[in-house]
Parts: sequence; structure tokens; C-alpha cells
Amino acid sequence: MTPAPLKFGPSALLTPANMVTIARLALAPVAFIWLLADANQSSWPIVALWFALSTSDLLDGHLARRFGRTRSGAFLDPLADKVLSLGGLWAMVIQGRFWWLPVVLITLREAFISAFRSYWGRRGLAVQASQIAKFKTFLQFGAVGWVVFPLTTDIDWLADSFLWAGVAVAWISAAQYVAAGSRATSTMA
Repeated sequence: MTPAPLKFGPSALLTPANMVTIARLALAPVAFIWLLADANQSSWPIVALWFALSTSDLLDGHLARRFGRTRSGAFLDPLADKVLSLGGLWAMVIQGRFWWLPVVLITLREAFISAFRSYWGRRGLAVQASQIAKFKTFLQFGAVGWVVFPLTTDIDWLADSFLWAGVAVAWISAAQYVAAGSRATSTMA
């Protein structure tokens, strides 16, 4: 008879999922410095690091479902996603690879939704991440990924398409958050 897997309560801090998320946050500056320092913008080691940081989000989600979701994880996971996506996108702007406008639009969306979720969170309403918001993150990670991937770094339209799709999906998901928050607050009254 195998023992049941260890489950962590909602107030736990040092869970397997949180350790993966903390590692993502700790390695993010390494990726950004590397992206900024490499004038070629692509290499196999950079793409390996970017891929590991981007896809480890799937691992921490799996671990959270298996061992228990926590309040700290609910805060840290989206923070890591924002740090990685915005840091990578802004590194590409500084390198001159991406135009600043789409990255500003994404940054404004992230600031707006963070403020929105924080406001309602203080009032006891948790607005969960939607599937489209997860797709938005995938597109943003992919925009940077196509630039750093040596076989596609010179195919500008590919990364730019992911970037602009990321902008569109970001604002569609923002509208969904606001609509979900409005519905939830109307049922609270």
C-alpha cells in the first residue's frame, strides 16, 4: 500500500510548486542580463534558459494541483509570469528588436489587472486566471522565444505576430476579468 501524497494547506509557504516559482523569479534576472548583453539576441544557451523558465510554469502548476494550492503560490505564480514576460519583452525593446508600443500596451494591461485584482482581493473577491489569460502569457513568452531561437531569430514577422497577438489577447482577457469581477460583485450585494 502506497501512502497518500503529502498535501499542503493554503497557508503553506515552502511547497514544491513555490520552490519552482521562486527559482523562476531568481533566474529571471540572469535571463534578462543575458538577453541585454548578447548583441546577436539568440543562441542555444539563451533559448534553453528561456524555454526552461517559460515552461517551468507548467511544472509549478502541476505540483500545485498535486500537493495543494496555496495563497502564497496564488500570488507568486502570476508575479513570476509577469516578471518573466515583461522583463523579456522590455529586454527586446532595449535591444531594438521590438517596437515599444506593443510592450507599453502589455505593461499597461498588466498594471491595470494587477490593481484590479488587488482592489477586489482586499474585499474578499478572488478573480481567478482565465484560460485566455494563460494563452496571453504563452504568446508573450513565445514572442521572446522566437527571437532567441537561433533558427527563427531573423524571421521578424513570426515574433512580431506573437507579440501583437499577445497584445490583443491581453486586452481581451482584461475585459473578461472586469466582466467576471462585475458579475461577482453584483452577486455579493
